[in-house]
Amino acid sequence: MKEARIHPDPQNPTLARLFGAFLRMGITAFGGPAMIAYIRKMAVVRKQWLDGESFQDGVALCQVIPGATVMQMAAYIGLKVRGVRGAMICYIGFGLPAFFLMMGLSALYSVTHALPAVVSVFTGLQAVIVAVVANAAVSFGKTSLKSRKNVLVSIIAAGLFWLKANPTLIILLAALSGMLPNSSRQPNLRAGHEIKMPTTTRALLLLLLGTVFGFSLLNFFQKDLFRLAVLMSRIDLMAFGGGFASVPLMFHEIVEVRSWMDGPTFLNGIVLGQFTPGPIVITATFVGYLVHGFFGAIVATVAIFLPSFLILIGVAPYFDRLRASPWFARAIGGILCSFVGLLLTVTLRFALNVQWDFPHVALAGAAFAALIFKLDILWVVLSGTVVSILVL
Repeated sequence: MKEARIHPDPQNPTLARLFGAFLRMGITAFGGPAMIAYIRKMAVVRKQWLDGESFQDGVALCQVIPGATVMQMAAYIGLKVRGVRGAMICYIGFGLPAFFLMMGLSALYSVTHALPAVVSVFTGLQAVIVAVVANAAVSFGKTSLKSRKNVLVSIIAAGLFWLKANPTLIILLAALSGMLPNSSRQPNLRAGHEIKMPTTTRALLLLLLGTVFGFSLLNFFQKDLFRLAVLMSRIDLMAFGGGFASVPLMFHEIVEVRSWMDGPTFLNGIVLGQFTPGPIVITATFVGYLVHGFFGAIVATVAIFLPSFLILIGVAPYFDRLRASPWFARAIGGILCSFVGLLLTVTLRFALNVQWDFPHVALAGAAFAALIFKLDILWVVLSGTVVSILVL
């Protein structure tokens, strides 16, 4: 596979160095999208693997394709520096710490979740998670709802999600509504400079063949794991707007449609996800472990990350053409509006799974206020844990 030497880097990082750099970054990757700034400091300022403009092009790309933005940025940097192999190495290195920690926490949870002290902590942190999702809805709304049409799309999407309509259909309708002209003004599209990438067609075809082969093996030998993999892959394909968008979709499919676990248990998985570095979609590891054990955790984790990674590999060399299309920009805008409605609906559904009393209301209110004032989510969760132990 041909390797690309895009930036005149005197160090020309090996695959091992790329893996080590992103493994170290993954260990401390708390804060979700806030990690983008730290990745930029490492890759652009310290290592000089990319220039600043190329990095910003990568951010733009990762924001308009499905998947966890921070994980996608790790893969994008590897793709620019060392081709598809570099993308795989950076992607895996960045995600491994979160996977191993969530695997351990899931195993611990499965044997301790009924203990009174553990129950007390998790009931308190469930209230905190309601605040976290509500804050995400506010943040998405501020950036996505720019007109009355956007607000209307969001409200209609919220109503359809509340009625448990098919999420894929809602997202497609939102994309179509987004393509309708909002006014005589065209979207403000930056031409930018071309993202020069190595050809990824051959590597993408090999990865797709490997994916089909792996899914076929699961379908032949273990149909339960195959169904889990298909579900997580479908969720990842619809997760426009970052990893947080996958959480309400996961809740809908796992709790409301398939009843693989109840709402409070799923909320506990999100709680554990906040204690791990990396993207919140690592909750898939928790779901896989509780539903199908060790192998379920592995399958769910791979499936929740693989489709968006393949999309990045396939789309990156042609992103300039997509970005120049007003239809593409409008469709993505409509999809993001639908996710505001989805987050509003899930905030209410999560709230219905919490045993509300004055301490829980106060804890949720304090957590929401802290997040509004930009306090790091890790400190919010740690503080909520302490309060839950001492008060609840």
